[in-house]
Amino acid sequence: MRQALNRPEGGGWALLWDLLTFERLMTHAVIHLVYWAGLGIILLAAFGSLGAAVGVAIRDPLPWGVLLAIPVLIAGLLVTAILVLLWRSFCEFYVTIFKISEDLAVLREDLEAEKGRQGR
Repeated sequence: MRQALNRPEGGGWALLWDLLTFERLMTHAVIHLVYWAGLGIILLAAFGSLGAAVGVAIRDPLPWGVLLAIPVLIAGLLVTAILVLLWRSFCEFYVTIFKISEDLAVLREDLEAEKGRQGR
């Protein structure tokens, strides 16, 4: 197995070391930003579907325009809800994968420590 690199002590150097190596994963902070940015994009799409429904209602002066706008609005809201659920599950999948990676790293360290104790 490969040897773990020695992490320097101190705040600034330790942070730089974490950025330059992959001994400690920094995904948890980044995935929150990605999640909220994705929700913002989904929100913009929801406003687009709302605008489409209003546009359909305004375009036709007869009551048929309003009757056509209601299904457009409902479909847009349903698609938005599905997108939010899919985006959440996508982000949770990546968090889970990185948690598994961290757990495997801890298990590797424990195994190496156990081998070191038995070797004495």
